[in-house]
Amino acid sequence: MEPNSTSWGVHFWCLTVQELAKKPLSKVPTRYVRPHHGPPAISSLSPAMTEVQVPVIDMQRLASKDSCNHELKKLHLARKDWGFFQMINHGVSCSLLDKVKEETQEFFKLPMEEKNKFWQDVGDIQGFGQAFVVSQEQKLDCADMFYLITLPRHMRKANLFPNLPLPFRDTLEAYSREMKCIALTTLVFIAKASKMEVEDMKVLFDEGMQTMRMNYYPPCPQPEQVIGLSPHSDPLRITFLLQINEVEGLQIKKDGSWVPIKPLHDAFIVNIGDSLEILTNRMYKSIEHRATVNSKKKRLSIAIFLGPKCDGDLGPAPSLITADTPPRFRRVSVADFLRNFFSKELKSKTNLEQ
Repeated sequence: MEPNSTSWGVHFWCLTVQELAKKPLSKVPTRYVRPHHGPPAISSLSPAMTEVQVPVIDMQRLASKDSCNHELKKLHLARKDWGFFQMINHGVSCSLLDKVKEETQEFFKLPMEEKNKFWQDVGDIQGFGQAFVVSQEQKLDCADMFYLITLPRHMRKANLFPNLPLPFRDTLEAYSREMKCIALTTLVFIAKASKMEVEDMKVLFDEGMQTMRMNYYPPCPQPEQVIGLSPHSDPLRITFLLQINEVEGLQIKKDGSWVPIKPLHDAFIVNIGDSLEILTNRMYKSIEHRATVNSKKKRLSIAIFLGPKCDGDLGPAPSLITADTPPRFRRVSVADFLRNFFSKELKSKTNLEQ
């Protein structure tokens, strides 16, 4: 397809789905039609399933001597049975969250000539665009993405983070710092919940990589024909998702069905990634999830991913390996693991299965 085409199919040629959704389209362009990914009717699920919600973990209770053990058990079951939970009382100020939400929405409102300054370079995932597009024939997700490496600082692209408009840049800097602390604290609690030596967790993550992805899912005239984000599991250790506006769309795969998550106000939706499944020797499993769109409202979110050190190796934690629990994964370099993930189409848990 030629770069000057006006259809949605050239999203990665500096044309955003957000802009194309403003056009008076009555049907979805072919490049985005993916009916086999359409969400099942909620009525097809059992009544009990429609009321199921992921566990809620209270970070204040985890930090309290009186309630820590009880909350650790809840955290263990949440990780083991769901792979997802919602985190409340996490310590990030409401004022900072409000600024992140407001300024992220303003960032996506920038005119195209401004967005083009932050566009992805060929072969690079950082910047505005889409991820995991490996061919001209590939079906596309119905979403826009702005992706950044935020830590370590020397990995930041010189033309991206430093050039973000103020006060957005300062807000994301503060948010990045806060989320690093919360992520590392959460990982220590996860290590304790799994009976892992805390050092096995820290040695790989204390100076690990942090990335940030802002997502914009526009309204679509035929939402059942598209997918906002393809079903997948995250590759890194742990993900913190913040809903920018009050529109649902995230779904997780539970007992063979897609279950929508109803986000709590100012809570983080937290899930483990493939590398944590490897580290815990499959005690905790990464869970497939996807994003859907609707016909009337846009949806925005921002995800923070914390991963292992890029120069490290990934394998089961030594403290979890016994004669009864031998390693279920071979060791692999973090660089090779991530390179393999980002080099192909987003699909299920194929990277981990390899």
